[in-house]
Amino acid sequence: MNQQSTQRIHEVFPYLRVHDAAAALDYYRRAFGATLRLRLDEAGSGRIGHAELELGPAVIMLSDEYPEHGILGPRSIGGTSVSIHLHVDDADAMLARAVAAGGSLIRPATDAFYGERSGTVRDPFGHEWLIGHSIEEVSPAEMQRRYDELMAG
Repeated sequence: MNQQSTQRIHEVFPYLRVHDAAAALDYYRRAFGATLRLRLDEAGSGRIGHAELELGPAVIMLSDEYPEHGILGPRSIGGTSVSIHLHVDDADAMLARAVAAGGSLIRPATDAFYGERSGTVRDPFGHEWLIGHSIEEVSPAEMQRRYDELMAG
């Protein structure tokens, strides 16, 4: 058995790079009920070098931008290609909360073929959050059938 096959992944942490991490920490608290687990402030610069937020059972890490090291957030690079999916009790209520906290509604909540009601909000720092809740259990075969039907027109 080679070394690679014995390695296991224990956890995965989204790591957000943001312009104004202090404001981001406040937004995520107000929008999603996040709680601060750890914060490391860089002496002298006021930048947050590392922070960890708990969102339910998940942990999101974030830091301020460090352009001198190529660490840039969505606002500096002109967007993001990643969406973070939060599965919640009530997508409509969480979307409204995120917008009230300063986010921008990208897609209002709708019922989807895969058994979820979901919508998308962009936070003030450029990250997109897909927020949804389950409305029905859908088997993989039924999901594929519905997807094929949707793509056919």
